[in-house]
Amino acid sequence: MSNDCYRPKYHFTPEQQWMNDPNGLVYFQGEYHLFYQYYPNGTTWGPMYWGHAISKDLTSWEHMPIALEPDEHGYIFSGSAVVDWHDTSGFFGGEAGLVAIFTHHKNAGENGAVRERQSLAYSSDAGRTWIKYSGNPVLADDRFPDFRDPKVFWHAASERWIMVLASGQTVSIYHSPNLKEWTFASQFGEGEGAHIGVWECPDLFELPVDGDPSHTKWVMLVSIGNAPEYPEGSRTQYFIGQFDGSVFQNESAPESVKWLDGGRDNYAGVSWSDIPAADGRRIYIGWMSNWKYAQVTPTESWRSAMTLPRTLALRSREDRTLLAQLPVRELDQWKKDTRQWQDLLVEPGANPLSELALTSFMLEAEFELQTAAEFGFKVRASDAYETVIGYIAETQELFVDRTRSGKTDFQADFSGKHEVKAEVLNGSLTLRIWVDSCSVEVFAGEGEAVITDLLFPAEEQSGLAVYAKHGTVKLTSLRISSLFA
Repeated sequence: MSNDCYRPKYHFTPEQQWMNDPNGLVYFQGEYHLFYQYYPNGTTWGPMYWGHAISKDLTSWEHMPIALEPDEHGYIFSGSAVVDWHDTSGFFGGEAGLVAIFTHHKNAGENGAVRERQSLAYSSDAGRTWIKYSGNPVLADDRFPDFRDPKVFWHAASERWIMVLASGQTVSIYHSPNLKEWTFASQFGEGEGAHIGVWECPDLFELPVDGDPSHTKWVMLVSIGNAPEYPEGSRTQYFIGQFDGSVFQNESAPESVKWLDGGRDNYAGVSWSDIPAADGRRIYIGWMSNWKYAQVTPTESWRSAMTLPRTLALRSREDRTLLAQLPVRELDQWKKDTRQWQDLLVEPGANPLSELALTSFMLEAEFELQTAAEFGFKVRASDAYETVIGYIAETQELFVDRTRSGKTDFQADFSGKHEVKAEVLNGSLTLRIWVDSCSVEVFAGEGEAVITDLLFPAEEQSGLAVYAKHGTVKLTSLRISSLFA
């Protein structure tokens, strides 16, 4: 196993070889299961399997044997997993067990025609071993060559299973009493949101607005595959609206687009199923890469990482509702050697953090805006390199500039500057920044604006700076913690 300098300290990576989308996220008997698209015979994409890892706290992961392998129906593409609490499937003799719902992908015929169908596997031993259903596949529709990535959940109000499935550039919705027999309910997406590439990896779930359980809305996540003419590559959009068990209705103007992340490296993310109601969280994780350059990133025996697991929430802002995300609280256990500052006046040319040398760390800062036109931090810096995390006061734009972040020459679209709107509240801006060996994740406010970007800095790039341009800014509070795993 490679010990190269880019392997993250606190993000999930495969022990070796290729990984992409998270799959089958489910919580059962005190364990979080993370399955993922995996190719065990190389560090670029190949015939897909489901890799598997288990955690009790979302921070320390135990690598498990491969869960699902290709078979006569094709490769094992993305999907989901659920706890069949009442044995609606009949797989478990009246007990509860895990059922995986996934796409069988097969390239058939001399013309390379693709066929994608949905299939089942089940586990009676808490996910350690899996049996594929003898009646596979359970759902097919030859109208769609792209017909994949089923996300399934139990809809209590209608007392049936719901599946959201990517079908070309729409999401098809089905329902079932038993996970085996599926009935078409509706289709969402025509004329809605962004259509710059094939839609993938949908998710659908209900969240309270501002934490109020009496006021809820539904969120649909839709990832968009890489379109060659689209410079940003693969990204994820979201819709907010209502769902009645059959139809999802978007509350926003059809042409409006809400991006989940302003960065370039948070794709195909979905949420965990069956987290206990007493916990109350909707927890999400994404693949921390981009199809523009995923297969050429400069790692050795392994390729790709997952984002930090994040808690999702809906927050109201004047006349609109935003999907917010913050790292899960369990990650706080990795903080050590925390240093604190208060009421620092940051002036152009000054850097009160010049003595620090950090490569994997978390910082939380609250700025009080004054006269500075731009301010922020420079992380993983050296004389020649730096990644800039900045804020432009006039336009209220948060950005990550990785143009000089380290190694960037492996693909033409990697280098660049990525922005997202981040509104100031009451004259102050809070930033939470998580830096690891090959990534930066920035959360503004309460997570209403997020940027996730890969970096490939050299080990000696350990400098840290706070900066201001064309005026001053007050750093009301700053906490910096080293992170380890």
